[in-house]
Amino acid sequence: MKGPDSLLYEVKKKLDIGPPPVQLLDTLDLDGIVNFIKAGKCKNIITMVGAGISTSAGIPDFRSPVTGLYDNLEKYHLPYPEAMFDLEYFQKNPEPFFSLAKEIWPGIFKPTPCHYFIKMLHNKGLLLRHYTQNIDTLEIQSGLDPEKLVEAHGSFRTAHCLVCKKEYSKEVMEDKVLAGVIPRCEIPECNGIIKPDIVFFGDTLPKKFAECVEEDFGKCDLLIIMGTSLVVQPFASLSHRVPTNTPRLYINLEKTGTEGVSFSFIFFKGGFKFNDKDNYRDVFWQGTCDEGCFTLTEKLGWKEELTRVVKEGHAKIYKEMSLLKSKNVRFQKVKGAENRRGNLGKTHTDSGTTTPKSKGK
Repeated sequence: MKGPDSLLYEVKKKLDIGPPPVQLLDTLDLDGIVNFIKAGKCKNIITMVGAGISTSAGIPDFRSPVTGLYDNLEKYHLPYPEAMFDLEYFQKNPEPFFSLAKEIWPGIFKPTPCHYFIKMLHNKGLLLRHYTQNIDTLEIQSGLDPEKLVEAHGSFRTAHCLVCKKEYSKEVMEDKVLAGVIPRCEIPECNGIIKPDIVFFGDTLPKKFAECVEEDFGKCDLLIIMGTSLVVQPFASLSHRVPTNTPRLYINLEKTGTEGVSFSFIFFKGGFKFNDKDNYRDVFWQGTCDEGCFTLTEKLGWKEELTRVVKEGHAKIYKEMSLLKSKNVRFQKVKGAENRRGNLGKTHTDSGTTTPKSKGK
């Protein structure tokens, strides 16, 4: 009887059956990627991003030491950092999440040059799809077509009551969140907590995620990954779903995704091979996402266009941001909000404030 190691070898051997991979890049560096794009060899680029593309906008990532979100949650008195996005904990105590939501509410921050670079790829007819782990909606603010966007972990754009499932708009949620009030269902007999449609631990991923993954990755002819540590599954495994010969560019402050053994690594033929002798498609550029995008566009001859697009985009949304910030200030001055039911920072003991788990969770 075969042991686990020999079985693993047989599985990997069978998966590797087929013609040897072909190197499509002239060189395994940023210049090789640039030449590949300039030669018109890619028309179906997929971009995958994480919190690193939004840090220059002032939104912290999750795992960076000292500055990361998980290292700065003491004021919320959580039992553990991940409780901030734990569905079961949220149903018992939604106050910490909505306090954080008030600080990072969409519209307070401007899209980064990286967001506008992705929009440029779409404008040039090169973007097949953009996959993001972020919930900040900065892609929408940059003007990216929602059809091209897959928000793998959801977003603040819509919300639903956890009990009756009634849908609410971002605008309805905005007034309540910025006023420091826990949003509750408007149906009197319900009064359930309204949760933004972002994916918590214990939630299922959006339907669009699974549908687009199945449709897109077999077509991808260039994969660009930026600002993610590739830790959270199943998002991290997407980098292995592209065709065997498809080049992969990874822009990040540090290399990840090169080691470890898991089902996804075995089934999708391993991690990145940046430093391996048999590397034929993987390119790593070390630095911030904005620096990487500016360097790439400079080599492509697009830098002036990107600079102009960023300037025009920021000017366009500046007035909207000013209005939202002034609304936030006004809400903070409303004394009566402290007496409204569900006010943040208060502990309620009445039975109406505890929402039971919704069915199916």
